[in-house]
Amino acid sequence: MKAFALTRYGKKDTVSAVERAVPDLRDDDVLVQIHATSVNPLDLKIRNGELKPLLPYNLPLVLGNDLAGIVVKTGPRVRRFAPGDAVYAKPRQDRIGTFAEYLAVNENDVAKKPASVDMNEAAALPLVSLTAWQALVDKAQLRPGQKVLIHAGSGGLGTIAIQLAKHLGATVATTTGTQNVEWVRKLGADIVIDYKTQDFATELRDYDLVLDTQGGKTLDRSFQVVKPGGAVISVAGPPEPTFAREFGANWLLVQAMRALSFSVRRKAKQRSVTYSFLFMTANGDQLRKLATLVDAGVIRPVIDRVYPFGSTLDALAYVESGHARGKVVVNVRDDHEYR
Repeated sequence: MKAFALTRYGKKDTVSAVERAVPDLRDDDVLVQIHATSVNPLDLKIRNGELKPLLPYNLPLVLGNDLAGIVVKTGPRVRRFAPGDAVYAKPRQDRIGTFAEYLAVNENDVAKKPASVDMNEAAALPLVSLTAWQALVDKAQLRPGQKVLIHAGSGGLGTIAIQLAKHLGATVATTTGTQNVEWVRKLGADIVIDYKTQDFATELRDYDLVLDTQGGKTLDRSFQVVKPGGAVISVAGPPEPTFAREFGANWLLVQAMRALSFSVRRKAKQRSVTYSFLFMTANGDQLRKLATLVDAGVIRPVIDRVYPFGSTLDALAYVESGHARGKVVVNVRDDHEYR
């Protein structure tokens, strides 16, 4: 089968088209013929070697964290799926590889594709919708009437998080560029901060939650808008020791994360705010719940561009440019009509 693999860490000429054998099945696996995948900033972080301490992959490694496709074979213990099922999934982190024509995935990480969307749209959903769910529902337990600031509302995660937060009954503020202000309002944002002309840290006050997708100075200043007892959840900031221990990191790595996150944790403590780092996990049960929301029209996938499979490197480059509005999808099989 055709695939795109990382041969060495780095930004230049490190991913290339390769031929691979179709993966073998474990007893609890389904083999999915991939119709579409999508590109995430996570793929770039893995490519660049930024996550080596947490995810010590053996190279070469087929990249890719989202898929939509058709089950073509099942392991002997699989009970939920049968050949012919249309599915979508975010494979667990030690079994990524969706930039390929086939992937074996544990059945617990897979869900039936939402019936109301096509393969390209379904492939845009798993990683970002799971991240939004695990941040807003699992960690924050966001409730009606609360206020949440979601950074980068026009990005892949931001577009889904805005819609989910509105469904949960929250008042939603977001940051974006001038050209996207009205667009993110249509997604459901109540308050839109144009970061080119406005400062969110002076405009907003007494928020219950910030979902940070930027890290750095944006994360540091986010503590100013959260009221005491509130929370900042980051997918881009430094992991804290609690996360490292839960992730199974060794003692040295836990101490390294303790040092890296010291400044952020101190800011949180000074303002009586909770800080936590989120690294989403694969979860088929949550994808089933999200599929229900998609089919009910509560959440809709947002796609910027669709690339053919042969142009996967161009899709990576476009995401790296930082100009994507919503998700960037790679159409592995040209089957748009298959729903």
